[in-house]
Amino acid sequence: MKNYLNFETEIKDLENELEKLKDPYNQDGLSEVDTQKISTTQNEIDEKLKNIYSNLDPWQTTMVARHEDRPKAKFFIDNLFDDFIPLAGDRYYGEDKAVISGFAKFNGKSVLVIGQEKGEDLDSRIERNFGMADPSGYRKTIRLMRLADKFNIPIISFIDTPGAYPGVGAEERGQAEAIARSIECSMELKVPTIAIIIGEGGSGGAIALASSNKVLMLENSIYSVISPEGCATILWRDPKKMLDAAKAMKLTAEDLLKLKVIDEIIEEPLGGAHRDRDIILNNIRKTLTKNLNYFDELSPEEIMTERKNKFLKIGRNDGFMTSSEDSSTLTIKKNNLDLIFKSKKILLAIIGGLILVSSIFLLI
Repeated sequence: MKNYLNFETEIKDLENELEKLKDPYNQDGLSEVDTQKISTTQNEIDEKLKNIYSNLDPWQTTMVARHEDRPKAKFFIDNLFDDFIPLAGDRYYGEDKAVISGFAKFNGKSVLVIGQEKGEDLDSRIERNFGMADPSGYRKTIRLMRLADKFNIPIISFIDTPGAYPGVGAEERGQAEAIARSIECSMELKVPTIAIIIGEGGSGGAIALASSNKVLMLENSIYSVISPEGCATILWRDPKKMLDAAKAMKLTAEDLLKLKVIDEIIEEPLGGAHRDRDIILNNIRKTLTKNLNYFDELSPEEIMTERKNKFLKIGRNDGFMTSSEDSSTLTIKKNNLDLIFKSKKILLAIIGGLILVSSIFLLI
């Protein structure tokens, strides 16, 4: 049974009508299949989908990213890679089933695959803790990322989590430290790393595995520091203002590409990735192949430097550094300091002028 979002009511009605047209035995008595009507209805569905999905607001995009039928990490791992060998345990505490990880082959080459898995039904979602990893999950990925780095094996991560697990036990075992260590490990790797946000990319739980050379997003996925409901609760004390929060947070793939937080958007089939899994598989396969080939000509040091510079550049294009300058350091160069001091002198001169004018008016 298909699941529909609240803005897909018209599509639901049309698809129900289409199913009846395709199976005349469900109607009163036997009749012939009306192929012309089927074709007309299908075209109407496609047109509706195009109109709706080309004008999604940020909250509607969030709903699509959380869709029950949306393909999860396990689906991509099973269908994109060969000879996948799952590896478990962090060698400190235990195994976290919210994170699937192991070595596999992609286009005949060895890769390390990491996936945050939400689960497909209620039982598997409970088992996977709805994709919310605890410290053992992040420590497991750290162990495997270092192993991949040792043997010069590229790393591919599928990000899909509302955030790291906020439970008491997770905090007691050092959730924040595990996330910080995962980010630190990711930045130190000398092998190519690619992260694909396939659904939700929430909070530190996502950035722990998305500190990569290339950060890619599916067209209808989201990537943010907090959920829209959480943001609305904090700012307005009203979780119902999630649309305002979603707009302000710039969490869609299109917004994040403009801000240069991500590197590329992977196109989804009309109506979302869940409507045609073969198309989304093919699109991801092409994108992964292209990005992995890009790193073939780079040395390990160049790969690490490029990753570092990528994150240091975020948010700096409109500041005192020009895009042509080396961004491998946070230190501001002397010419930039001169610019700042000159700006301060101009500002002080304007303030002084205003004070002088005010004094003259008072004397008059």
